[in-house]
Amino acid sequence: MSATPPAVEMQNITVRFPGVLANDQVNLTLRQGEIHALLGENGAGKSTLMNVLAGLYKPAEGQIKIYGEPVSFGSPKDAIRGGIGMVHQHFMLVPTQTVTENILLGLDKPRFRLNLKHFDQEIAALQAQFGLRVDPKAKIWQLSVGEQQRVEILKMLYRGANILIMDEPTAVLAPAEIEELIHTMRAMTARGKSIIFISHKLHEVTAVADRITVLRKGKVTAEGLSVAGMTREKLAQLMVGRGVVFTVHKKPQEPGEVVLSLDNIHAENDKGLPALRGVSLAVHSREILGIAGVAGNGQSELAEVITGLRPCTGTIRVHGQEVSNKPPINAIRSGVAHIPEDRTRVGSAPNLTITDNTIMKNYREAPIGDGWRINYLLAHDYAEKLKEAYDILAPSVDTITRKLSGGNLQKVILAREISAHPRLMVAVQPTRGLDVGAIEAIQTLLLAQREAGTAVLLISEELEELFALSDRIAVISEGRIMGIIDADKADINEIGMMMTGAR
Repeated sequence: MSATPPAVEMQNITVRFPGVLANDQVNLTLRQGEIHALLGENGAGKSTLMNVLAGLYKPAEGQIKIYGEPVSFGSPKDAIRGGIGMVHQHFMLVPTQTVTENILLGLDKPRFRLNLKHFDQEIAALQAQFGLRVDPKAKIWQLSVGEQQRVEILKMLYRGANILIMDEPTAVLAPAEIEELIHTMRAMTARGKSIIFISHKLHEVTAVADRITVLRKGKVTAEGLSVAGMTREKLAQLMVGRGVVFTVHKKPQEPGEVVLSLDNIHAENDKGLPALRGVSLAVHSREILGIAGVAGNGQSELAEVITGLRPCTGTIRVHGQEVSNKPPINAIRSGVAHIPEDRTRVGSAPNLTITDNTIMKNYREAPIGDGWRINYLLAHDYAEKLKEAYDILAPSVDTITRKLSGGNLQKVILAREISAHPRLMVAVQPTRGLDVGAIEAIQTLLLAQREAGTAVLLISEELEELFALSDRIAVISEGRIMGIIDADKADINEIGMMMTGAR
């Protein structure tokens, strides 16, 4: 009796872009019924390799076999026909349509008459098989991020996918939602599905994966290793080629004067519902105040009212000057730096160059600008210095920023914000979706700002990060501050209780 062939064999895959060798003779084997983690730094070639498997790119060299049969995909539709489905980090859903309508979108059937009740029942039955709870009749905009991800998975399962590629699936999820996703993944492999799991969170990899393949600069540094007995330190070494510090050193120092004060702040979210309910807090120079909370409890709105992106009631002062309900340029001139949650759509202009993105805060001022024109020779030199100082990996400062990896794009944003010598920095999820090397670099930069006398408001859903970097931690739940605790005295269970609404 012959052995069962692997679900996927990718052999000697090579992908070239102008000036870049993205994948260099890469091999990856996915067994049937396993979770195989694909690891690597931002820009290591993981997404490129998976885009080859999903039919988005054609390799210059190499071969793909599905269940032992050679295949050649010319489009994502070919890959889906071959039983491969990709769940992207950024969801491909239509907000105004229902769960069922989104799942049916793009299918050849039904062609003439849509009996939604019948398909709602089909989707409900599919959910029951894999424990993917979501109301088939709900509109996408009404769903949490975790529920939207379940819809993406259901889309692939409904199309008959036996091989799922999950690209950073936990990057936008709260801890409870991550647990549910891990349970779902195990339910899928128990039913014979095979999963390639791309993640930067090494504790999740060791918890859920059976084997791992590691890429570094487009090449395989570890192929199909068993996760059993693997440590975070060993995985990090394979990913970045050096030892990585998981706990950065925070020097003890006394906080200075109050830089940011909020008094009784109220604000609404994008749906017109209360998002902030009487928030009052203060951030001092030479300190990091961490904001802990489950996603969607007012953290984004808090950052936006401080930086002039959202109206509010109440009083916000930076160094004693009121900035509430004033345009963002006012916050910039008051010395406020902003590392936004969405680095692509809010933090940068993706179709502009690194140079253009680094001068966005100072293009009006000498020597870069004179009010009428921009001196692009000086701007180019300025961007070159920042590229070198912040170790931004790109062919040149003329590179379009949408072509950068997530970690390098975040370094561009940090370079722009820090080079303005801020008095206050508002950092929202600054390390979300980044690899261990980039996380170490960005956390070190935040601590350097604290030591330089900047007041830092750090909003993060990673409790480990908040405990490591913060001097004090404020907990937010349903738009209210539940309490503020010194980080060195904080108890994770106490923080968890406050995150659920207990004072």
